[in-house]
Amino acid sequence: MAFSSIAVRELPLFPLPEVVLFPGRPLPLHVFEFRYRIMMNTILESDRRFGVIRVDPSNNAIAPVGCCAEVIHVQRLPDDRMNVLTLGQQRFRIIDYVREKPYRIGLVEWIQDEPIDQDLTAIAQEVQDLLGDVVRLWSKLTDKPMELPTDLPDLPIELSYWVASNLDGVVAEQQTLLELQNTLTRLNREIEILTSTRNHLAARTVLKDALN
Repeated sequence: MAFSSIAVRELPLFPLPEVVLFPGRPLPLHVFEFRYRIMMNTILESDRRFGVIRVDPSNNAIAPVGCCAEVIHVQRLPDDRMNVLTLGQQRFRIIDYVREKPYRIGLVEWIQDEPIDQDLTAIAQEVQDLLGDVVRLWSKLTDKPMELPTDLPDLPIELSYWVASNLDGVVAEQQTLLELQNTLTRLNREIEILTSTRNHLAARTVLKDALN
């Protein structure tokens, strides 16, 4: 059985096409639609929190799991538009919709990863090693200096969110990783993705070297 908290609350929802937010990760937004300007002005007068949920543009389906975002900075622009910097907080699952207009409000329950007794230090290090390989190969392939950030998260769960949020061009996979409630499972899936990416880049690098 999936592990979840029993806490539920109403949460304004901001559906975004092909965007998956993870806990601890920043998300800048340019808010220009009238209904979301109303939403932002409302939440800025309360706890500054709203839910970010992915919309699949192919069928307009809204994902069942999203991530709460907290507004940490606002730049107001003409016509009440605004640039907003947010930071991912807890993940949630939508239970029901309370209201549709002028913007969606959902009844949500918070979710979190299952407790794990296993020490994940070794697998987290494997993920970091693969990240280093991918960055090194990409740098060689593009002839551009690239390095991993020096402030990679130390905690395995936070590292798993960081990796997931930085996967490029695989939004459906990011959504799957967001919905997982097991840190070990998430890290193992990221190892599979990074290993495949590393092997692909290594093959391209060999081909490049052969042609030069």
